[in-house]
Amino acid sequence: MEIHIAVEGHHDLSGQIYRQLRAGILEGRLAGGTRLPSTRDLATQLGVSRKTTLDVFERLLSEGYLTARAGSGTFVADGLERLPAERSPHARVADSSRERAKGRRDAARAQPLWEQMPDSLPVPRPSVASPYDFIGGATDKTLFPFDVWRRCVNHALRAQARGQGTYRDAAGEQELRLAIARYLAFNRAVSSNWEEVIVTQGAQHALDLLARVTLGPGEVAAIEDPGYPPAHACFEATGARVAHVPVDREGLIVGKLPDNARLVYVTPSHQFPLGMPMSLERRVELLEWAQKRGAVIIEDDYDCEYRFEGRPMEPLKSLDRAGLVAYVGTFSKTIFPELRVGYVVPPASLYRPLYRPLYRPLYKARQIADWHGCTLTQTALASFMLNGDFAKHLRRMHKTYAARRARLLEHLQGGLSPWFEPIVPTAGIHIAARLRAPLTEQAVVTAAREASIGLYGLAPFYQRAKPQAGLIFGYGNIAEPHIDTSLGKLAGILARLASSPAN
Repeated sequence: MEIHIAVEGHHDLSGQIYRQLRAGILEGRLAGGTRLPSTRDLATQLGVSRKTTLDVFERLLSEGYLTARAGSGTFVADGLERLPAERSPHARVADSSRERAKGRRDAARAQPLWEQMPDSLPVPRPSVASPYDFIGGATDKTLFPFDVWRRCVNHALRAQARGQGTYRDAAGEQELRLAIARYLAFNRAVSSNWEEVIVTQGAQHALDLLARVTLGPGEVAAIEDPGYPPAHACFEATGARVAHVPVDREGLIVGKLPDNARLVYVTPSHQFPLGMPMSLERRVELLEWAQKRGAVIIEDDYDCEYRFEGRPMEPLKSLDRAGLVAYVGTFSKTIFPELRVGYVVPPASLYRPLYRPLYRPLYKARQIADWHGCTLTQTALASFMLNGDFAKHLRRMHKTYAARRARLLEHLQGGLSPWFEPIVPTAGIHIAARLRAPLTEQAVVTAAREASIGLYGLAPFYQRAKPQAGLIFGYGNIAEPHIDTSLGKLAGILARLASSPAN
């Protein structure tokens, strides 16, 4: 018989024929046991060389789609008709609805909670292609010492070339864990042995590991409201119930925590996104609450390196005597997010490398997730820190960010004061500012975007609490002259908006 195969041009002839024959078999148009033309006849029919059809048949034979019978020819393999037929999207939706109505679930479907998750984590993304973008969490890569970093990477490459090519410690490279432990002891008063540090692929990875080893389906995880949306998504993905706890000028309101919370996520040094630190009294209260209930506290110290006024507040981890706090940090705010390196110093109950080496649930979770991170990056970062280059970079960035912060506050407390009430933080690389009536958050964001100014509202960070209209001004990746230019333009925009009848 003749088989309808369309060959176009002279490129990848065997591939074209292979794909069409395979599709005919899988779709049932060529039933099991069907005898195919000889390679010579098929080559003549299609106007190609016999070698082309021989290559196609050999590939299909090797993959099991065809069988050869000596003296009889080549046939379509039996049994492939049992493959489930492809359904249209409408049929799949209808079938899924019927299955759920019967209490059954399609085996090829994800768990329902994953279908309800947003397509991407709800964090700000650049909204304008201009230098006037106040996006939060971004750093200024133009000021990073890439020449120094290149030397560190070259050192790491030489070290890797001398290695044995085996899997490494799931907790991370020893040199980097030592560098992190020293850094935390000196800069954050967090005392830890290097063996207690676990290197992760950023802070989000650390949150995921901690959630997996502490939360069971249906258990309660408490987070700040407003708070960090990726943390909410992380805990929800474990099947936990997320409780949103309001904050005030002293941070998380401990008295509002649910009694059955198994885990509490807080940002005490620089509350995200509002910026105020948690008071010492409130920190002690939270530690007492967690000890009474056997709960784990995750302390996310996401941009603690940049403190501009007041004495540093002690981290919860430095106050913890009962083994309650998992301290999470990241290099995304000090270097750049693409580095994908973070760390966690867990409480002894989750990681005991010295006292009970067999009881290391967090270590096991780290190994199961991806065994270990990129050793090249870890070795380079260890050199960058141990050689003193990281400290130099931080000092330079602290000076730069301090100047940008001062310029931003000058505008918010000056020409923009009729419309904004800034919540002046003592640390961090963003400032939250409440918006005064009659202006609305969305109106200001939209009008600014039309003028190529990227502004971002506070509303997306609220879950249960009533949102307070306001904006986040990130100054990590916007130069001082651009702050002046953009906020000068913004003052005119707000004046027009305020006088508009719509507001």
